[in-house]
Amino acid sequence: MRHALTIAGSDSSGGAGIQADLKTFAAFRVYGTSAVTAVTAQNTLGVTTAAALSADLVTAQIEAIAGDIRIDATKIGMLATAAIVEAVASAIEELDLPLVVLDPVMVTSSGERLLDEDGVQALRVELLSRARVVTPNIPEAEVLSGCRIVSSDDRRRAAERIHEFGAAAVVITGGHGDGADVTDLLFDGTSFTEHKTPRAGAGGDHRTHGTGCTFASALAAGLALGEPLDIAAGRAQRYVAGAIAHGVAIGHGARVLDHFWQTRSG
Repeated sequence: MRHALTIAGSDSSGGAGIQADLKTFAAFRVYGTSAVTAVTAQNTLGVTTAAALSADLVTAQIEAIAGDIRIDATKIGMLATAAIVEAVASAIEELDLPLVVLDPVMVTSSGERLLDEDGVQALRVELLSRARVVTPNIPEAEVLSGCRIVSSDDRRRAAERIHEFGAAAVVITGGHGDGADVTDLLFDGTSFTEHKTPRAGAGGDHRTHGTGCTFASALAAGLALGEPLDIAAGRAQRYVAGAIAHGVAIGHGARVLDHFWQTRSG
């Protein structure tokens, strides 16, 4: 069995964060391990409060896992502070953590900030160059690249800019775009590839909780299983689309994904 590590925050509703990551790993039959960076009190309506763990405790969790369990891929989500960003970057370097998929979580879909300004700068400087692939949505790609994204050409320029900051490859996910299809743009440092899928559900993934976490962890699971990046990105998109289409309203806010839709629909 292949193993993956998620380094991310805890979502008490179970829809995003390490909870979504571990469900996704399980759906791909990859054994999931985790290092928690922050604890949030949240539900489908949004985040009410959050507390970051100490950088030393985050490092200790990563070291404990890497010292005992083979890691085949690494997914990074919410990091909360610059100190945690720097600690994770050091751990990647010192422990040689493989196939890093960086989901640059900055703000929740309901508007709560999950990474401070110093953290954004540290992420750009310390982590992008250590990532096999970074998976921003359109608003996150605008922050990382400094480019306003309105057109498909803008998206390509933003991907190139993020690559120039050090990321080996970039996938700008298209859930925040318009149109009947969701288009994810992959730039591998040389060429562009577009993955398209019909937009699932009314309002698309704007009203669904946990899509970014789930896409990044599905991509990491694919890489852990030995899939080439292009194949893993396309499979991750299809998986998320299916999870959205089979999503459920468990609370009074955003719908949550059905991470095990393939088993139930099959």
